[in-house]
Amino acid sequence: MSLKTTTTVQERHWRHIDLVSCLGQRLPHLPHVLRLLAENHLRETEEAEPLLAALDEWLAGRPTEFEFLFRPNRILMHDTTCTPALADIAGLRDAIAEAGGNPAQLTPQLPVEVSVDHSLAVDAYATPAAFGRNTRNEIQRNAERYAFMKWASANMDGVRVNPPGTGIMHTINLEQLATVLELREDGLAHPDMLLGTDSHTPMINGIGVMAWGVGGLEAESVMFGQAASLAVPEVVGVRLTGALPAGVLATDLALEVTHRLRQLGVTGSFVEFFGPGVASLTADQRAVVANMAPEYGASTGFFPVDAQVVDYLHRTGRPESLTSAIEPLFRSMGLWFDAAEAPRFDREIAIDLYALQPVLAGPRRPQDRIAPAEARAGVEAAIGRPLDALAGPVPDGAVGVAAITSCTNTSDPRLLLAAGLLARKARQRGLRPADWVKTSLAPGSPSARNYLERAGLLEDLSALGFDIVGFGCTTCIGNSGPLPPVIETALAEGRAISAVLSGNRNFPGRVHPKLDLGYLASPPMVVAFAIQGTICGDILSDPLGQDDVGEDVYLRDLWPTEREIEAAMVAGFRAADVPDAFARASTNEVWQSIKAPDTARFPWDPSSRDLRRPKFASLDETSRLGSYSAAPLMVLGDDMTTDHISPAGWIDPFSKAGEWLIERGGDPADLNVYASYRGNWEVMLRGLFTNRLARNYLGEDLPPAWTLLEDGTCLPVFEAADRQHGSGQPVVLLAGERYGMGSSRDWAAKGVALLGVRAVIANSFERIHRTNLIGMGILPIVLADKFHPHTAGISPKDRFLIDAPADALAPRQKLGVTWQREDGNAQVLGAYAAVETLQEVSLLRQGGVLAAILNRTLKR
Repeated sequence: MSLKTTTTVQERHWRHIDLVSCLGQRLPHLPHVLRLLAENHLRETEEAEPLLAALDEWLAGRPTEFEFLFRPNRILMHDTTCTPALADIAGLRDAIAEAGGNPAQLTPQLPVEVSVDHSLAVDAYATPAAFGRNTRNEIQRNAERYAFMKWASANMDGVRVNPPGTGIMHTINLEQLATVLELREDGLAHPDMLLGTDSHTPMINGIGVMAWGVGGLEAESVMFGQAASLAVPEVVGVRLTGALPAGVLATDLALEVTHRLRQLGVTGSFVEFFGPGVASLTADQRAVVANMAPEYGASTGFFPVDAQVVDYLHRTGRPESLTSAIEPLFRSMGLWFDAAEAPRFDREIAIDLYALQPVLAGPRRPQDRIAPAEARAGVEAAIGRPLDALAGPVPDGAVGVAAITSCTNTSDPRLLLAAGLLARKARQRGLRPADWVKTSLAPGSPSARNYLERAGLLEDLSALGFDIVGFGCTTCIGNSGPLPPVIETALAEGRAISAVLSGNRNFPGRVHPKLDLGYLASPPMVVAFAIQGTICGDILSDPLGQDDVGEDVYLRDLWPTEREIEAAMVAGFRAADVPDAFARASTNEVWQSIKAPDTARFPWDPSSRDLRRPKFASLDETSRLGSYSAAPLMVLGDDMTTDHISPAGWIDPFSKAGEWLIERGGDPADLNVYASYRGNWEVMLRGLFTNRLARNYLGEDLPPAWTLLEDGTCLPVFEAADRQHGSGQPVVLLAGERYGMGSSRDWAAKGVALLGVRAVIANSFERIHRTNLIGMGILPIVLADKFHPHTAGISPKDRFLIDAPADALAPRQKLGVTWQREDGNAQVLGAYAAVETLQEVSLLRQGGVLAAILNRTLKR
């Protein structure tokens, strides 16, 4: 069987995989995500029979051991995930050179796009000068790390760094990088596919590009030539009907989808949207929903390619030679969306778009969707007490931070225009945010300034304190900057203070280390809550305030109509703005002035606070598998996010990490954020588990990041781990449900590896963190019975007998795990290896990704 065919478009002949012939009658019954995985697999192997047999098994509802090979055509990274990855590569180059090899031979084999978007903090706000001040602070704080990134781009083929101010990586991907269809010079055409080292990489699924988030370790493996391997995924279908009613925005749909799919349970599944309602959503709206795939626990939130996608590419300035080829080639490939098709899914849910209403999510999890009127009750339930309506100048239940932020909701121009229109009407009625609210606007794209200004809305947003503070992730990832002094005082006095943001996560401490409460909302709703200044009452029906003549003003008076939003879109948006604004931002003079070394090996500076040669990029790394008796290093509860494990936010000068930095000349008043030190293992090791909600159940009332040893000694966890290592005692870490949920940060696994942990035993794992653990050679073990570590009363004197020899390990293998209690009793725990593929088995046997790369490069 020939696997390729030719399609002619405008007199140009394009070769591509002939999915229509190859898949035959199976094709209309297969979800698009499986069609795309099949296409990529066939390009990689050209062996159709095993694939077809596996798809037949899947269509029949039977399990299969088949593994897809997946090779993306590019890798996407941001500055705080690329820094540890590039540091790994620099360390691997050193190891290669020390072994007598050529360090320059280790260079990526795929294009790697890096966006500098994760280091911008909101120091200045509510002033037109905020943008300039925050940008200067960013580069001043991170100059050494940025020079390191420039070294990498100059000395590694295919690595390109997009400088500060060019936008958020996912917005850049949507507006600039994604092609949907790759048209190669050799005449081969195939769908655009990528992997990204950020959990929100699936945002690009909104325009039909197959992608998902991975850890930096998996990305390193792929960029150096190893195809990714994945078991046939569970595919969950979300059938959409109807259309969004007036007043309901893409944010509301995204929060509803997150709520529904978390209820269903889709961890690691591929989610695909289908049905007649899909066509009613613009590509921008779809991208909002796809962005939150990690929040609903899925690998993807996929929308197939259709006319809306081609329209989006036109609107963002893509060339006609590309856009005109997409429909004919995707039809020929069997990948063009047909709403009448009814593919088979492992599970399905249905959502009637017309039935949706404006919602919030929170106050501590993005899946907890509520009506706005329930905001107060949500906070009271979270803090365990009623709010005090008479508590001081800053009320109990106040909004402390109101941020229009994140790629999630600023990449759809209609959402920002809606916020601007609401701000205009509020300004006309004489309303302003409450004095204590910290306001900010951080769009994902520099083109936002152009269309907001052209529509006349930039001045209205500024008048309400929503000046542009920069083009980056800011508050959404915890770079919210210092809180207003009145909010600090209110917190110290015990008042409940909430953030309201248009981001994607609201875990306790996520927005700011001192804020445990946060609601996710659409951009215009953020402006409304800033005006109200509190989460108390029903923002949909209670007055927001009074105008200049003393009349009550309600949200319904300010909320923009669909016609008003479309008129602002027509007035403000120009296709040329997208490439032009990006090009102007790319000529950042301060960035250009940063000097970088020009050598194959990076010259590590022993006095640097930012960069250290990584300990684990070494020929000394070996397998952690085996049979052994392990002490529990920590026992953690449910929903232990990567933010809890390895924080990203501001560093406390009184913390162990802060002390280390200050001893080496760091400014106690401005130590920067943990995320900026991901190239320095000394800082990251000391930051592990310092989130004040990261409770260790190994002892009573243990401080965050402390643990108990067998003799009763209480120590910081990194010191305890060092003592255990010195005595030759293996250690394991135990946790509850959804361990490692949240962002893709590989330091949550690297840090645990530095603690010497050989296995993490949990009730369940989130997908990306599971692969990161394997990437560091740590065995993830799932407890198959109802044993919950944090309620079991585990003692530091207990031991866990692990039987996982390297030569016997297999995917999803049952393991021997015995809990040996200090009183002599023993309990055999039902458990299995959370290992999905033979490739993952190989990585564990070698000691992880970095050891595997060295072995391949040195041909050991």
